[in-house]
Amino acid sequence: MRIAQVAPLWERVPPPAYGGIELVVGLLTDELVRRGHEVTLFASGDSISLAKLVSVHPRAVRLDSTIKDYGIYEMLNLASVYERAEEFDIIHSHVGCGALSYANLVTTPTVHTLHGIFTPDNEKMFSFGKKQPYVSISNAQREPRLGLNCIATVYNGIDVSSYKFYAQPEDPPYLAFLGRMSPEKGVHLAIEIAKLAGWRLKMAGKVDAVDAEYFEKKIKPHIDGKQIEYLGEANHAQKNALMGGAVATLFPITWREPFGLVMVESMASGTPVIAMNLGSTQEIISHGKTGFLCNNIQECISAIDRLIELDRYGCRQHIEDYFSIEQMTDGYEAVYEQIVAKRFSQNGHFRSLVGLGSDRS
Repeated sequence: MRIAQVAPLWERVPPPAYGGIELVVGLLTDELVRRGHEVTLFASGDSISLAKLVSVHPRAVRLDSTIKDYGIYEMLNLASVYERAEEFDIIHSHVGCGALSYANLVTTPTVHTLHGIFTPDNEKMFSFGKKQPYVSISNAQREPRLGLNCIATVYNGIDVSSYKFYAQPEDPPYLAFLGRMSPEKGVHLAIEIAKLAGWRLKMAGKVDAVDAEYFEKKIKPHIDGKQIEYLGEANHAQKNALMGGAVATLFPITWREPFGLVMVESMASGTPVIAMNLGSTQEIISHGKTGFLCNNIQECISAIDRLIELDRYGCRQHIEDYFSIEQMTDGYEAVYEQIVAKRFSQNGHFRSLVGLGSDRS
């Protein structure tokens, strides 16, 4: 099958450090190529992929201080995709509502993975394109009131083999936090949990410009380099070591997280997750087996005392069973098959395209 993968330009694919969407796009794209599909990746020029790479800018725009209007590059990226729409059997967009207006102008179908959340502003655009096919990354992410044509839920997957398994946490013990230094990620709550429980906390993650004031006022004053440590932005190996060496990873989110790749990465390392029961957390964590779902800070503190009940091997197995790159790709292949079958049946002819590369009838 001829597939166009459309990634955001903010980070490269895959990202050198933080960038959940770009990581998922990179893993999916390469696995599709390995399965024999003809894949074109529309992403930043510094991206690394087994697919054919097409870019409108030489590097991730986050790294280019000369760029003042990111939206221009997003439009250029989408224009480069849709002017070549006839070259593809399907277009897979990972850029939110940006592709919706373009998708209505071509006959090649577009499937949109919903990586983000709904807002009063973007809901207007999603309502405009509600008949187009969507994939949610968790059931909790869906908003039935919008009437979107959600044809499947496909959980994000990771390359489990790239994560070292830690059978035992480090000594002296500590709790870990990984994620953007932002209010919705609950960094301040992670610090509060650690302090009230009397535990060391090691944190890593980037500070976006929009979160700079939050970090300076709410987080930085607590960082003492002893009980509360901040390690900066972490790459893959550093993330793996940080979470793998921890007794538990804290995930005290304050919003409806659509997925939360950190939870999967932590469990792949062998480390259970203590999370607020919001958004997708109950779909990713097996409560009492791979972590604990909590409703408040006190429950998070109590959960620390119960970590001895959990099996770190079981955490790793849970990810291998439900959140691998293979399962994610199986899910998307089924989605592509469904959408392309509908298109070709409407034209009076169809045969299975999955696994056939560019061979079509």
